[in-house]
Amino acid sequence: MNKIQLHNVVPEIFAQREDIRSDVWHNDFCFEQGKSYLIKAASGTGKSSLCSYLYGQRGDYRGVISFDGEDIATYNTNRWCEIRQKHISVLFQDLKLFGELTALENIEIKNNITHHKSLKDIELLFEELGISDKIHSRIDRMSFGQQQRVAFIRSLCQPHDFILLDEPISHLDDHNSDVMRDILLREVRSSGASIIATSIGKHMNIDYDVCLNL
Repeated sequence: MNKIQLHNVVPEIFAQREDIRSDVWHNDFCFEQGKSYLIKAASGTGKSSLCSYLYGQRGDYRGVISFDGEDIATYNTNRWCEIRQKHISVLFQDLKLFGELTALENIEIKNNITHHKSLKDIELLFEELGISDKIHSRIDRMSFGQQQRVAFIRSLCQPHDFILLDEPISHLDDHNSDVMRDILLREVRSSGASIIATSIGKHMNIDYDVCLNL
């Protein structure tokens, strides 16, 4: 997938508002594969909603979102499964991890489907991110910052053209934020994927191609 195009998109809840000043809502914009984007937003302006629209979780918007010219409103379940397995990966703001499973088990749920990373690759990512001692710990016994790093590893365990990261470093210190950034840049250089990251203030120190205000 090469392009994600938005045409006059706005969340349904904002549709009647006339005071919206946004680079995204009520505009035409195209996310292109291979580029990096930062979406800066105040809380409550719809950044997580945008990620949900692009991932097909929600459809409560007006306007048209297209992937390579195809209106995603026409996609059925099978098409969305293909998109999520091969073209778009995501690190959710609320992580969506299973608390009763270990960190490794959470990652294996995805990797056992995609076989994208070897166990050695995954173990090395845990080590790089400073949580190698947590690989067999239950998620609900880990801090939120540790959980963010687990969710980040999971997001890398599949092929993708676009990776969505919704406030990926909100609970990380500067050192761990930089480690995550370096891994992310290494991965996208290898795959040619695009980064679409959101922030309400704190964001990865990346030389983004485009910065947008939501």
